[in-house]
Amino acid sequence: MTTEEHKSLAEVQNFEGKYPKQIWRLFFSEMWERFCFYGMRGMLVFFMITQLNFGEKEANLQYGATQAFVYAFTFIGGLFADKILGFRKSLFFGGILMIVGSVLLSIDTHQFFFFGLAFIIIGTGFFKPNISTMVGELYKDGDNRRDAGFSLFYAGINLGAFLGGYICVAIGKGYMLSSVIDEAHRWNVAFGLAALGMLISLINFQFTKHELGPIGLQPGHPDAIVKTKPLPKWVEYAVYIGTLLLVPLIQIMVSKTEYTDYFMYTIGPLTLIYLFYEMSKVESKERHKLIAALIFILFSIVFWGIYEQSGGSLSIFAAHNLNDSVMGGAFRLDPNGVNNSGGAFFIILLAPLFGLLWLWLAKRKMEPNTIIKFGLGFIFLGLGFYVLYATRFFAVEGMTSLDIFTTALLVITIGELCLSPIGLSIMTKLSPAKLQGIMMGMWFLASAYGQYVAGLIGAGMAEAREGDSLMDKLVTYTDGYKQLGLYALIAGVVLILLSPMIKKLMHGVN
Repeated sequence: MTTEEHKSLAEVQNFEGKYPKQIWRLFFSEMWERFCFYGMRGMLVFFMITQLNFGEKEANLQYGATQAFVYAFTFIGGLFADKILGFRKSLFFGGILMIVGSVLLSIDTHQFFFFGLAFIIIGTGFFKPNISTMVGELYKDGDNRRDAGFSLFYAGINLGAFLGGYICVAIGKGYMLSSVIDEAHRWNVAFGLAALGMLISLINFQFTKHELGPIGLQPGHPDAIVKTKPLPKWVEYAVYIGTLLLVPLIQIMVSKTEYTDYFMYTIGPLTLIYLFYEMSKVESKERHKLIAALIFILFSIVFWGIYEQSGGSLSIFAAHNLNDSVMGGAFRLDPNGVNNSGGAFFIILLAPLFGLLWLWLAKRKMEPNTIIKFGLGFIFLGLGFYVLYATRFFAVEGMTSLDIFTTALLVITIGELCLSPIGLSIMTKLSPAKLQGIMMGMWFLASAYGQYVAGLIGAGMAEAREGDSLMDKLVTYTDGYKQLGLYALIAGVVLILLSPMIKKLMHGVN
């Protein structure tokens, strides 16, 4: 009888029911990794302004730079996983680096701020694209349960984001556990929790590997899905050593945002050149699919550039212009915590329903194709930013309603559910097996450009607000959100109009 560890790929993919059992284990590992990442992300701008005395413009640029490097390194992590480490070893190495970075921040947040961030940035690059790719490998080509699986997996991502996004910043600000954690150590504990979350993620993954069959094995392994010659062991060690040698360089580049500009001007063209080189080696049908994937990637840059105001300008907006009253005063919550975790909370509620909705529509041959889902994502994103604009009509002396703000997060979340989990799925559908890690990395590289653009937009808003009253600041921000809402609606309409052309390139992939 075949053991779990030695199952073939066909045996792993031949599962009954809506979801493969392995997805629950990967769900749990990703949940705790996202607790670590979103805990750090949620604290970043507020910590820089209140603890490191950064100006608001500088904090937005720094946020954009840090997030851009995080997602840019997912391309590099995907490349090394494809060619050298395999998804499993890449994921584990990345997790160790994230733990080291979070521990450094918990020991001395001020002294090790950029040093710790450098470890977290590189570690996330090795971890993030590879677990998503392994989820895609659980499904056969053409399995219409794949979108539902990615929607469930996306709920795991956001359960971690919800917990880390609220708990870490709330502890740092003193909204939680202030009676047992003295003020001098709140931020140390907050960053320490991020390290604990990552440790739980890695322990869980160690108990998951035996259930994955050949999925994620290192290139050259006799049971690996893509057959290649084994690489010398020194090549793997060179990746580990070279990565550690990069940490001081990344520390410098992250701390000085002008280096981010040079990096982003360079990495995009270089990765496109490399992708075109790889595309030249595949047959025409696969090349068309990769072109379609590239169109989705380019549109996603626009989406994330608008969406990711949540970690930058919306973080400052929440700190200055939102009250802490929810449901007419029934609850009082930290507005920064709501901003960091509200979207994730709504995804936890809605993602399983969206997954079931896609299955229900698919059975009746009514499911919209991926292109239409993408377009709907932009339209709901635009409507959500118009709701953010509407918060100005509920303001009293520059302070506005947390309830209306939360409603905006709900609408934006519906847009995210139409696009982001489907984006992860479509990258695996449109990419040949030997390029899946690279294309997943390209998807996250597009997020890097989105984060970079988001930082520039947020910095522009902050620059226009220096010295203004609270009401003036609110008006400036909400004017900006109205403009971003318009851009999102236009992008959604354009994408839907282009859908017939893109559909031809996809050669039947829905």
